[in-house]
Amino acid sequence: MTAPFAALLFDIDGTLLRAGGAGRRAFERALEEHAGPVDGRVAAMKFDGMTDRLIVREALALVGRAWDEATCQAILDRYVEHLPGEIASPGYRVLPGVVPLLEALVARRTAFGLCTGNVLEGARVKLRHGDLERFFDWGPTGLHGFADDGEARERVVMAAVERIRRALGPALAPDRVLIIGDTPRDISAGHAVGCAVLGVATGNFTRAALQAAGADAVFETLEDPAAGALLLPAP
Repeated sequence: MTAPFAALLFDIDGTLLRAGGAGRRAFERALEEHAGPVDGRVAAMKFDGMTDRLIVREALALVGRAWDEATCQAILDRYVEHLPGEIASPGYRVLPGVVPLLEALVARRTAFGLCTGNVLEGARVKLRHGDLERFFDWGPTGLHGFADDGEARERVVMAAVERIRRALGPALAPDRVLIIGDTPRDISAGHAVGCAVLGVATGNFTRAALQAAGADAVFETLEDPAAGALLLPAP
């Protein structure tokens, strides 16, 4: 993996922050409003690395309800409405090294954005609670990919890369974009589009698991000096 990269794309949950289960609680409340009592049938679902839209599809299948676009959007809209209340519960934390890293990227004028399975408004709620929203461009020039761009994680990566190309030049190769994430899904989706992927073991997967999934580099946290050297190479 060769630095410097033209742009960096960060996952949110398990990479920048831990929301203490707020997303799952908000989602289950929204699902019950549309599908009735779920009786613990989605409790065993592993959300790690999934897009919010895929979570809706798989959860509806578990409770025996058909998926359609209108139902999916209605559940996601209610999820976003429930999320601020749930995220105020104990358990939320910004992960080690995140704030100093983002501050340094802003100071260096590095191109960076988000590549996350969250829908856009859910991402903003989660970041806002930890005062991280301020680091990202939420206008039309934002270099992001969200679940709004597609159900498959690869579609989210593709959307983010296309926005980077519009900003930095259409000839930009995907391998000049580095994705930073904490799950094997981040790794497989990034590689499917041709991006390099840095794994961080701050989510639910160990360093060994992320290495086995094929990450181009893995660090325990973004506080690791070697991670800083990779993401903030000397001028």
